Amino acid sequence: MNPIIEVNGISKRYRLGMLGAGSLRDEIGNWWSRRKANGVSSGVPDNAPRDFWALRDVSFSVQPGEVIGIVGANGAGKSTLLKVLTRITDPTEGRALIHGRVASLLEVGTGFHPELSGRENIFLNGAILGMRRHEIRSKLDEIIDFSEVEQFLDTPVKHYSSGMYVRLAFAVAAHLEPEILIIDEVLAVGDAAFQKKCLSRMGDVAKGGRTVLFVSHNTSAIVNLCTRCIMIEKGRLTGNGEPSDIINTYLSRDLTDQPVKEFVAGGGDAFFSRVALVRNDRTPAASFDFDEPVMLLMDFTLRRAIPGMDVSFSITDTTGERLFRSTSVMSEPPIIVENGGNYSLVARIPRSILLPGRYFVTVTLHRPNFEIYDRHERAITFEITNKGFEYYSYSPREIGRFYADVRWATNNEPEAGK
Repeated sequence: MNPIIEVNGISKRYRLGMLGAGSLRDEIGNWWSRRKANGVSSGVPDNAPRDFWALRDVSFSVQPGEVIGIVGANGAGKSTLLKVLTRITDPTEGRALIHGRVASLLEVGTGFHPELSGRENIFLNGAILGMRRHEIRSKLDEIIDFSEVEQFLDTPVKHYSSGMYVRLAFAVAAHLEPEILIIDEVLAVGDAAFQKKCLSRMGDVAKGGRTVLFVSHNTSAIVNLCTRCIMIEKGRLTGNGEPSDIINTYLSRDLTDQPVKEFVAGGGDAFFSRVALVRNDRTPAASFDFDEPVMLLMDFTLRRAIPGMDVSFSITDTTGERLFRSTSVMSEPPIIVENGGNYSLVARIPRSILLPGRYFVTVTLHRPNFEIYDRHERAITFEITNKGFEYYSYSPREIGRFYADVRWATNNEPEAGK
């Protein structure tokens, strides 16, 4: 079977500080940045353009019907690769061959004309894909129903919120039956219920034999949806294989070695200056054994007295699901944080609670009514290892994120489990 996508030695170079480097949108941005920097000290002077290779010698092929997940850190080159595949930008070296009709959703508003209504944009996108009017009409009701924007369908899309944009754009891309569907992390704009519906629809598209390229930080979705996964690091393809194997490699490489996060001082009345993960002896750590506690240190500054100031942190897993949130005001005795000055708090997550895996910490400074002063999503990352886990369970694997010390007994032993 011949590949439906062939990527042969693709490289993409941008000339920072120089026009002629990319798409029209990139060019306008570069021109405006240079104009603003005129007469002002700039990190990229006009007479000294610098080369930046967003992609370097990337090669792979995709067979018809494959569902390919693409993972990598922010700035690794994932979105640039998709822009090359969708002909938004040309590669500096190499070539990409696409054999089939492509529908893509790379960023909010891609492919939509802002002055046209939602309904008109559906027909416009269908025409771009090469569909006849009667083909588009046959899918119109499904698209409208899926997008949940029927009330605004005849309103120009320039008045849509980002969430409405994404709903309609995804509905169009997924229902107009392209041979190839390319989706970037743009789905993160939608709410949780809509994201779930989109993932379900992508599963239906894949089962229908169409080819899907899916960039996402939702590693669970990639493992469940994709037949293969590729990993990009600093513009180079460094992994290509089974989704579970690639995801495990990706997560282990992405785990920070220094579990201390320094924050730039904010302009508000309250802000975090430092967050760190440490062991009981206060030594920094990013990896903890199952049977040891995780200590979270939080340094922050109040520029004035703020009565009722609370400090919260939450733990999320790799799928983005929040496992729990803890707030300083709930402690006994309560921690009083009211006067201006510098503060340092420590929160202790008990041992043998979180199952082995990777987790993220979000920290927030807020009032009781959740008036937020400073917040850092995924401020720091840590890992719970298997070491010590064998002493707590005979089972080699538990399902879920929390360890439950469940006691089993026959029905004639009523005292068991107490």
